[in-house]
Amino acid sequence: MTRLIDVPAMAALVRQVGLASFMRQLAQRIRADYQRWPEFEKSARLASHSAVGVIELMPVSDAARYAFKYVNGHPGNTTLGLPTVMAFGVLADVATGYPRLLSELTLTTAMRTAATSVVVAAALARPGSRTMALIGNGAQSEFQATAFHDMLGIDEIRLFDIDEQATIKLRRNLAAAAPALRVVVAADTAAAVRGADIVTTVTADKAYATILTPDMMEPGMHINAVGGDCPGKTEIHPDILRQARVIVEYEPQSRIEGDIQQLPPEFPVVELWQVLSGRRPGRESPLQVTVFDSVGFALEDYSALCLIADLAEKHGIGMELPLIAAGDDPKDLYGFALAGDGSVLRVAA
Repeated sequence: MTRLIDVPAMAALVRQVGLASFMRQLAQRIRADYQRWPEFEKSARLASHSAVGVIELMPVSDAARYAFKYVNGHPGNTTLGLPTVMAFGVLADVATGYPRLLSELTLTTAMRTAATSVVVAAALARPGSRTMALIGNGAQSEFQATAFHDMLGIDEIRLFDIDEQATIKLRRNLAAAAPALRVVVAADTAAAVRGADIVTTVTADKAYATILTPDMMEPGMHINAVGGDCPGKTEIHPDILRQARVIVEYEPQSRIEGDIQQLPPEFPVVELWQVLSGRRPGRESPLQVTVFDSVGFALEDYSALCLIADLAEKHGIGMELPLIAAGDDPKDLYGFALAGDGSVLRVAA
């Protein structure tokens, strides 16, 4: 049987474990999986683009488990009452191909993106960083803010979004979720960024946008660039990238989808796994500007699906789903279809 974690089950799991605990465990998994990077079979995601958005498949596997995520990015969805990003994923056994887990990944993508951001900032940001600017206050912003507050010790956050209602929403939610976090609403991006140790950009428009410009940069700043994640979608002025040390998840994918799509293919970058495994340095000096050009990589979803599978089994959350059709004789699929008795193939745990 395949365990199904739908949205109510995912919410119940997070409540059972606690959001802070779930995010910490997720960050630990992501860090550990990147440290064993050579064990994974990897590829850039398969994307289908349209004028209004993108739909993508994101596969990855090691010797034991295969995972994929279906995810979209449609910035105009909010006008239709739909999320900009919607996702689900599957975790299967490599030995048999049997799907063990089918899970929602809309909520989870927001959490895994924030957890990855913190893992990277812990390796790249200057020690003692306490102030973060958060540009883009939409669906993922609370997860970014609370994760940095809880795991990295950020105690002041400056908010800006061209949508004032999004900022009001974020400020309200943070007041309840993290009352010790000092929240400042800035008049514009430049005011939010000024004096910040870390700058997180998580905007949604599918456009060649320039959210951050070189005049906003200060020595030692770490930029967590989350929003640029497909061809034709950027947030960072290319001159910032030229002057900074740029870290990416998976270079072949980031060259196509990240902010570095603006630069020639020979522009030097460092892959995240190299930093987390100690093979290459992250920040090279206290005054160096570092940029995490994040597009989201399938390994992070693999980590999330593995964690969900383990915690759901431990806490008895989710339902068993007869997803695979087969009767007592796996070779007689025809007989099973005609019998219609609801029997399914039983696979040993």
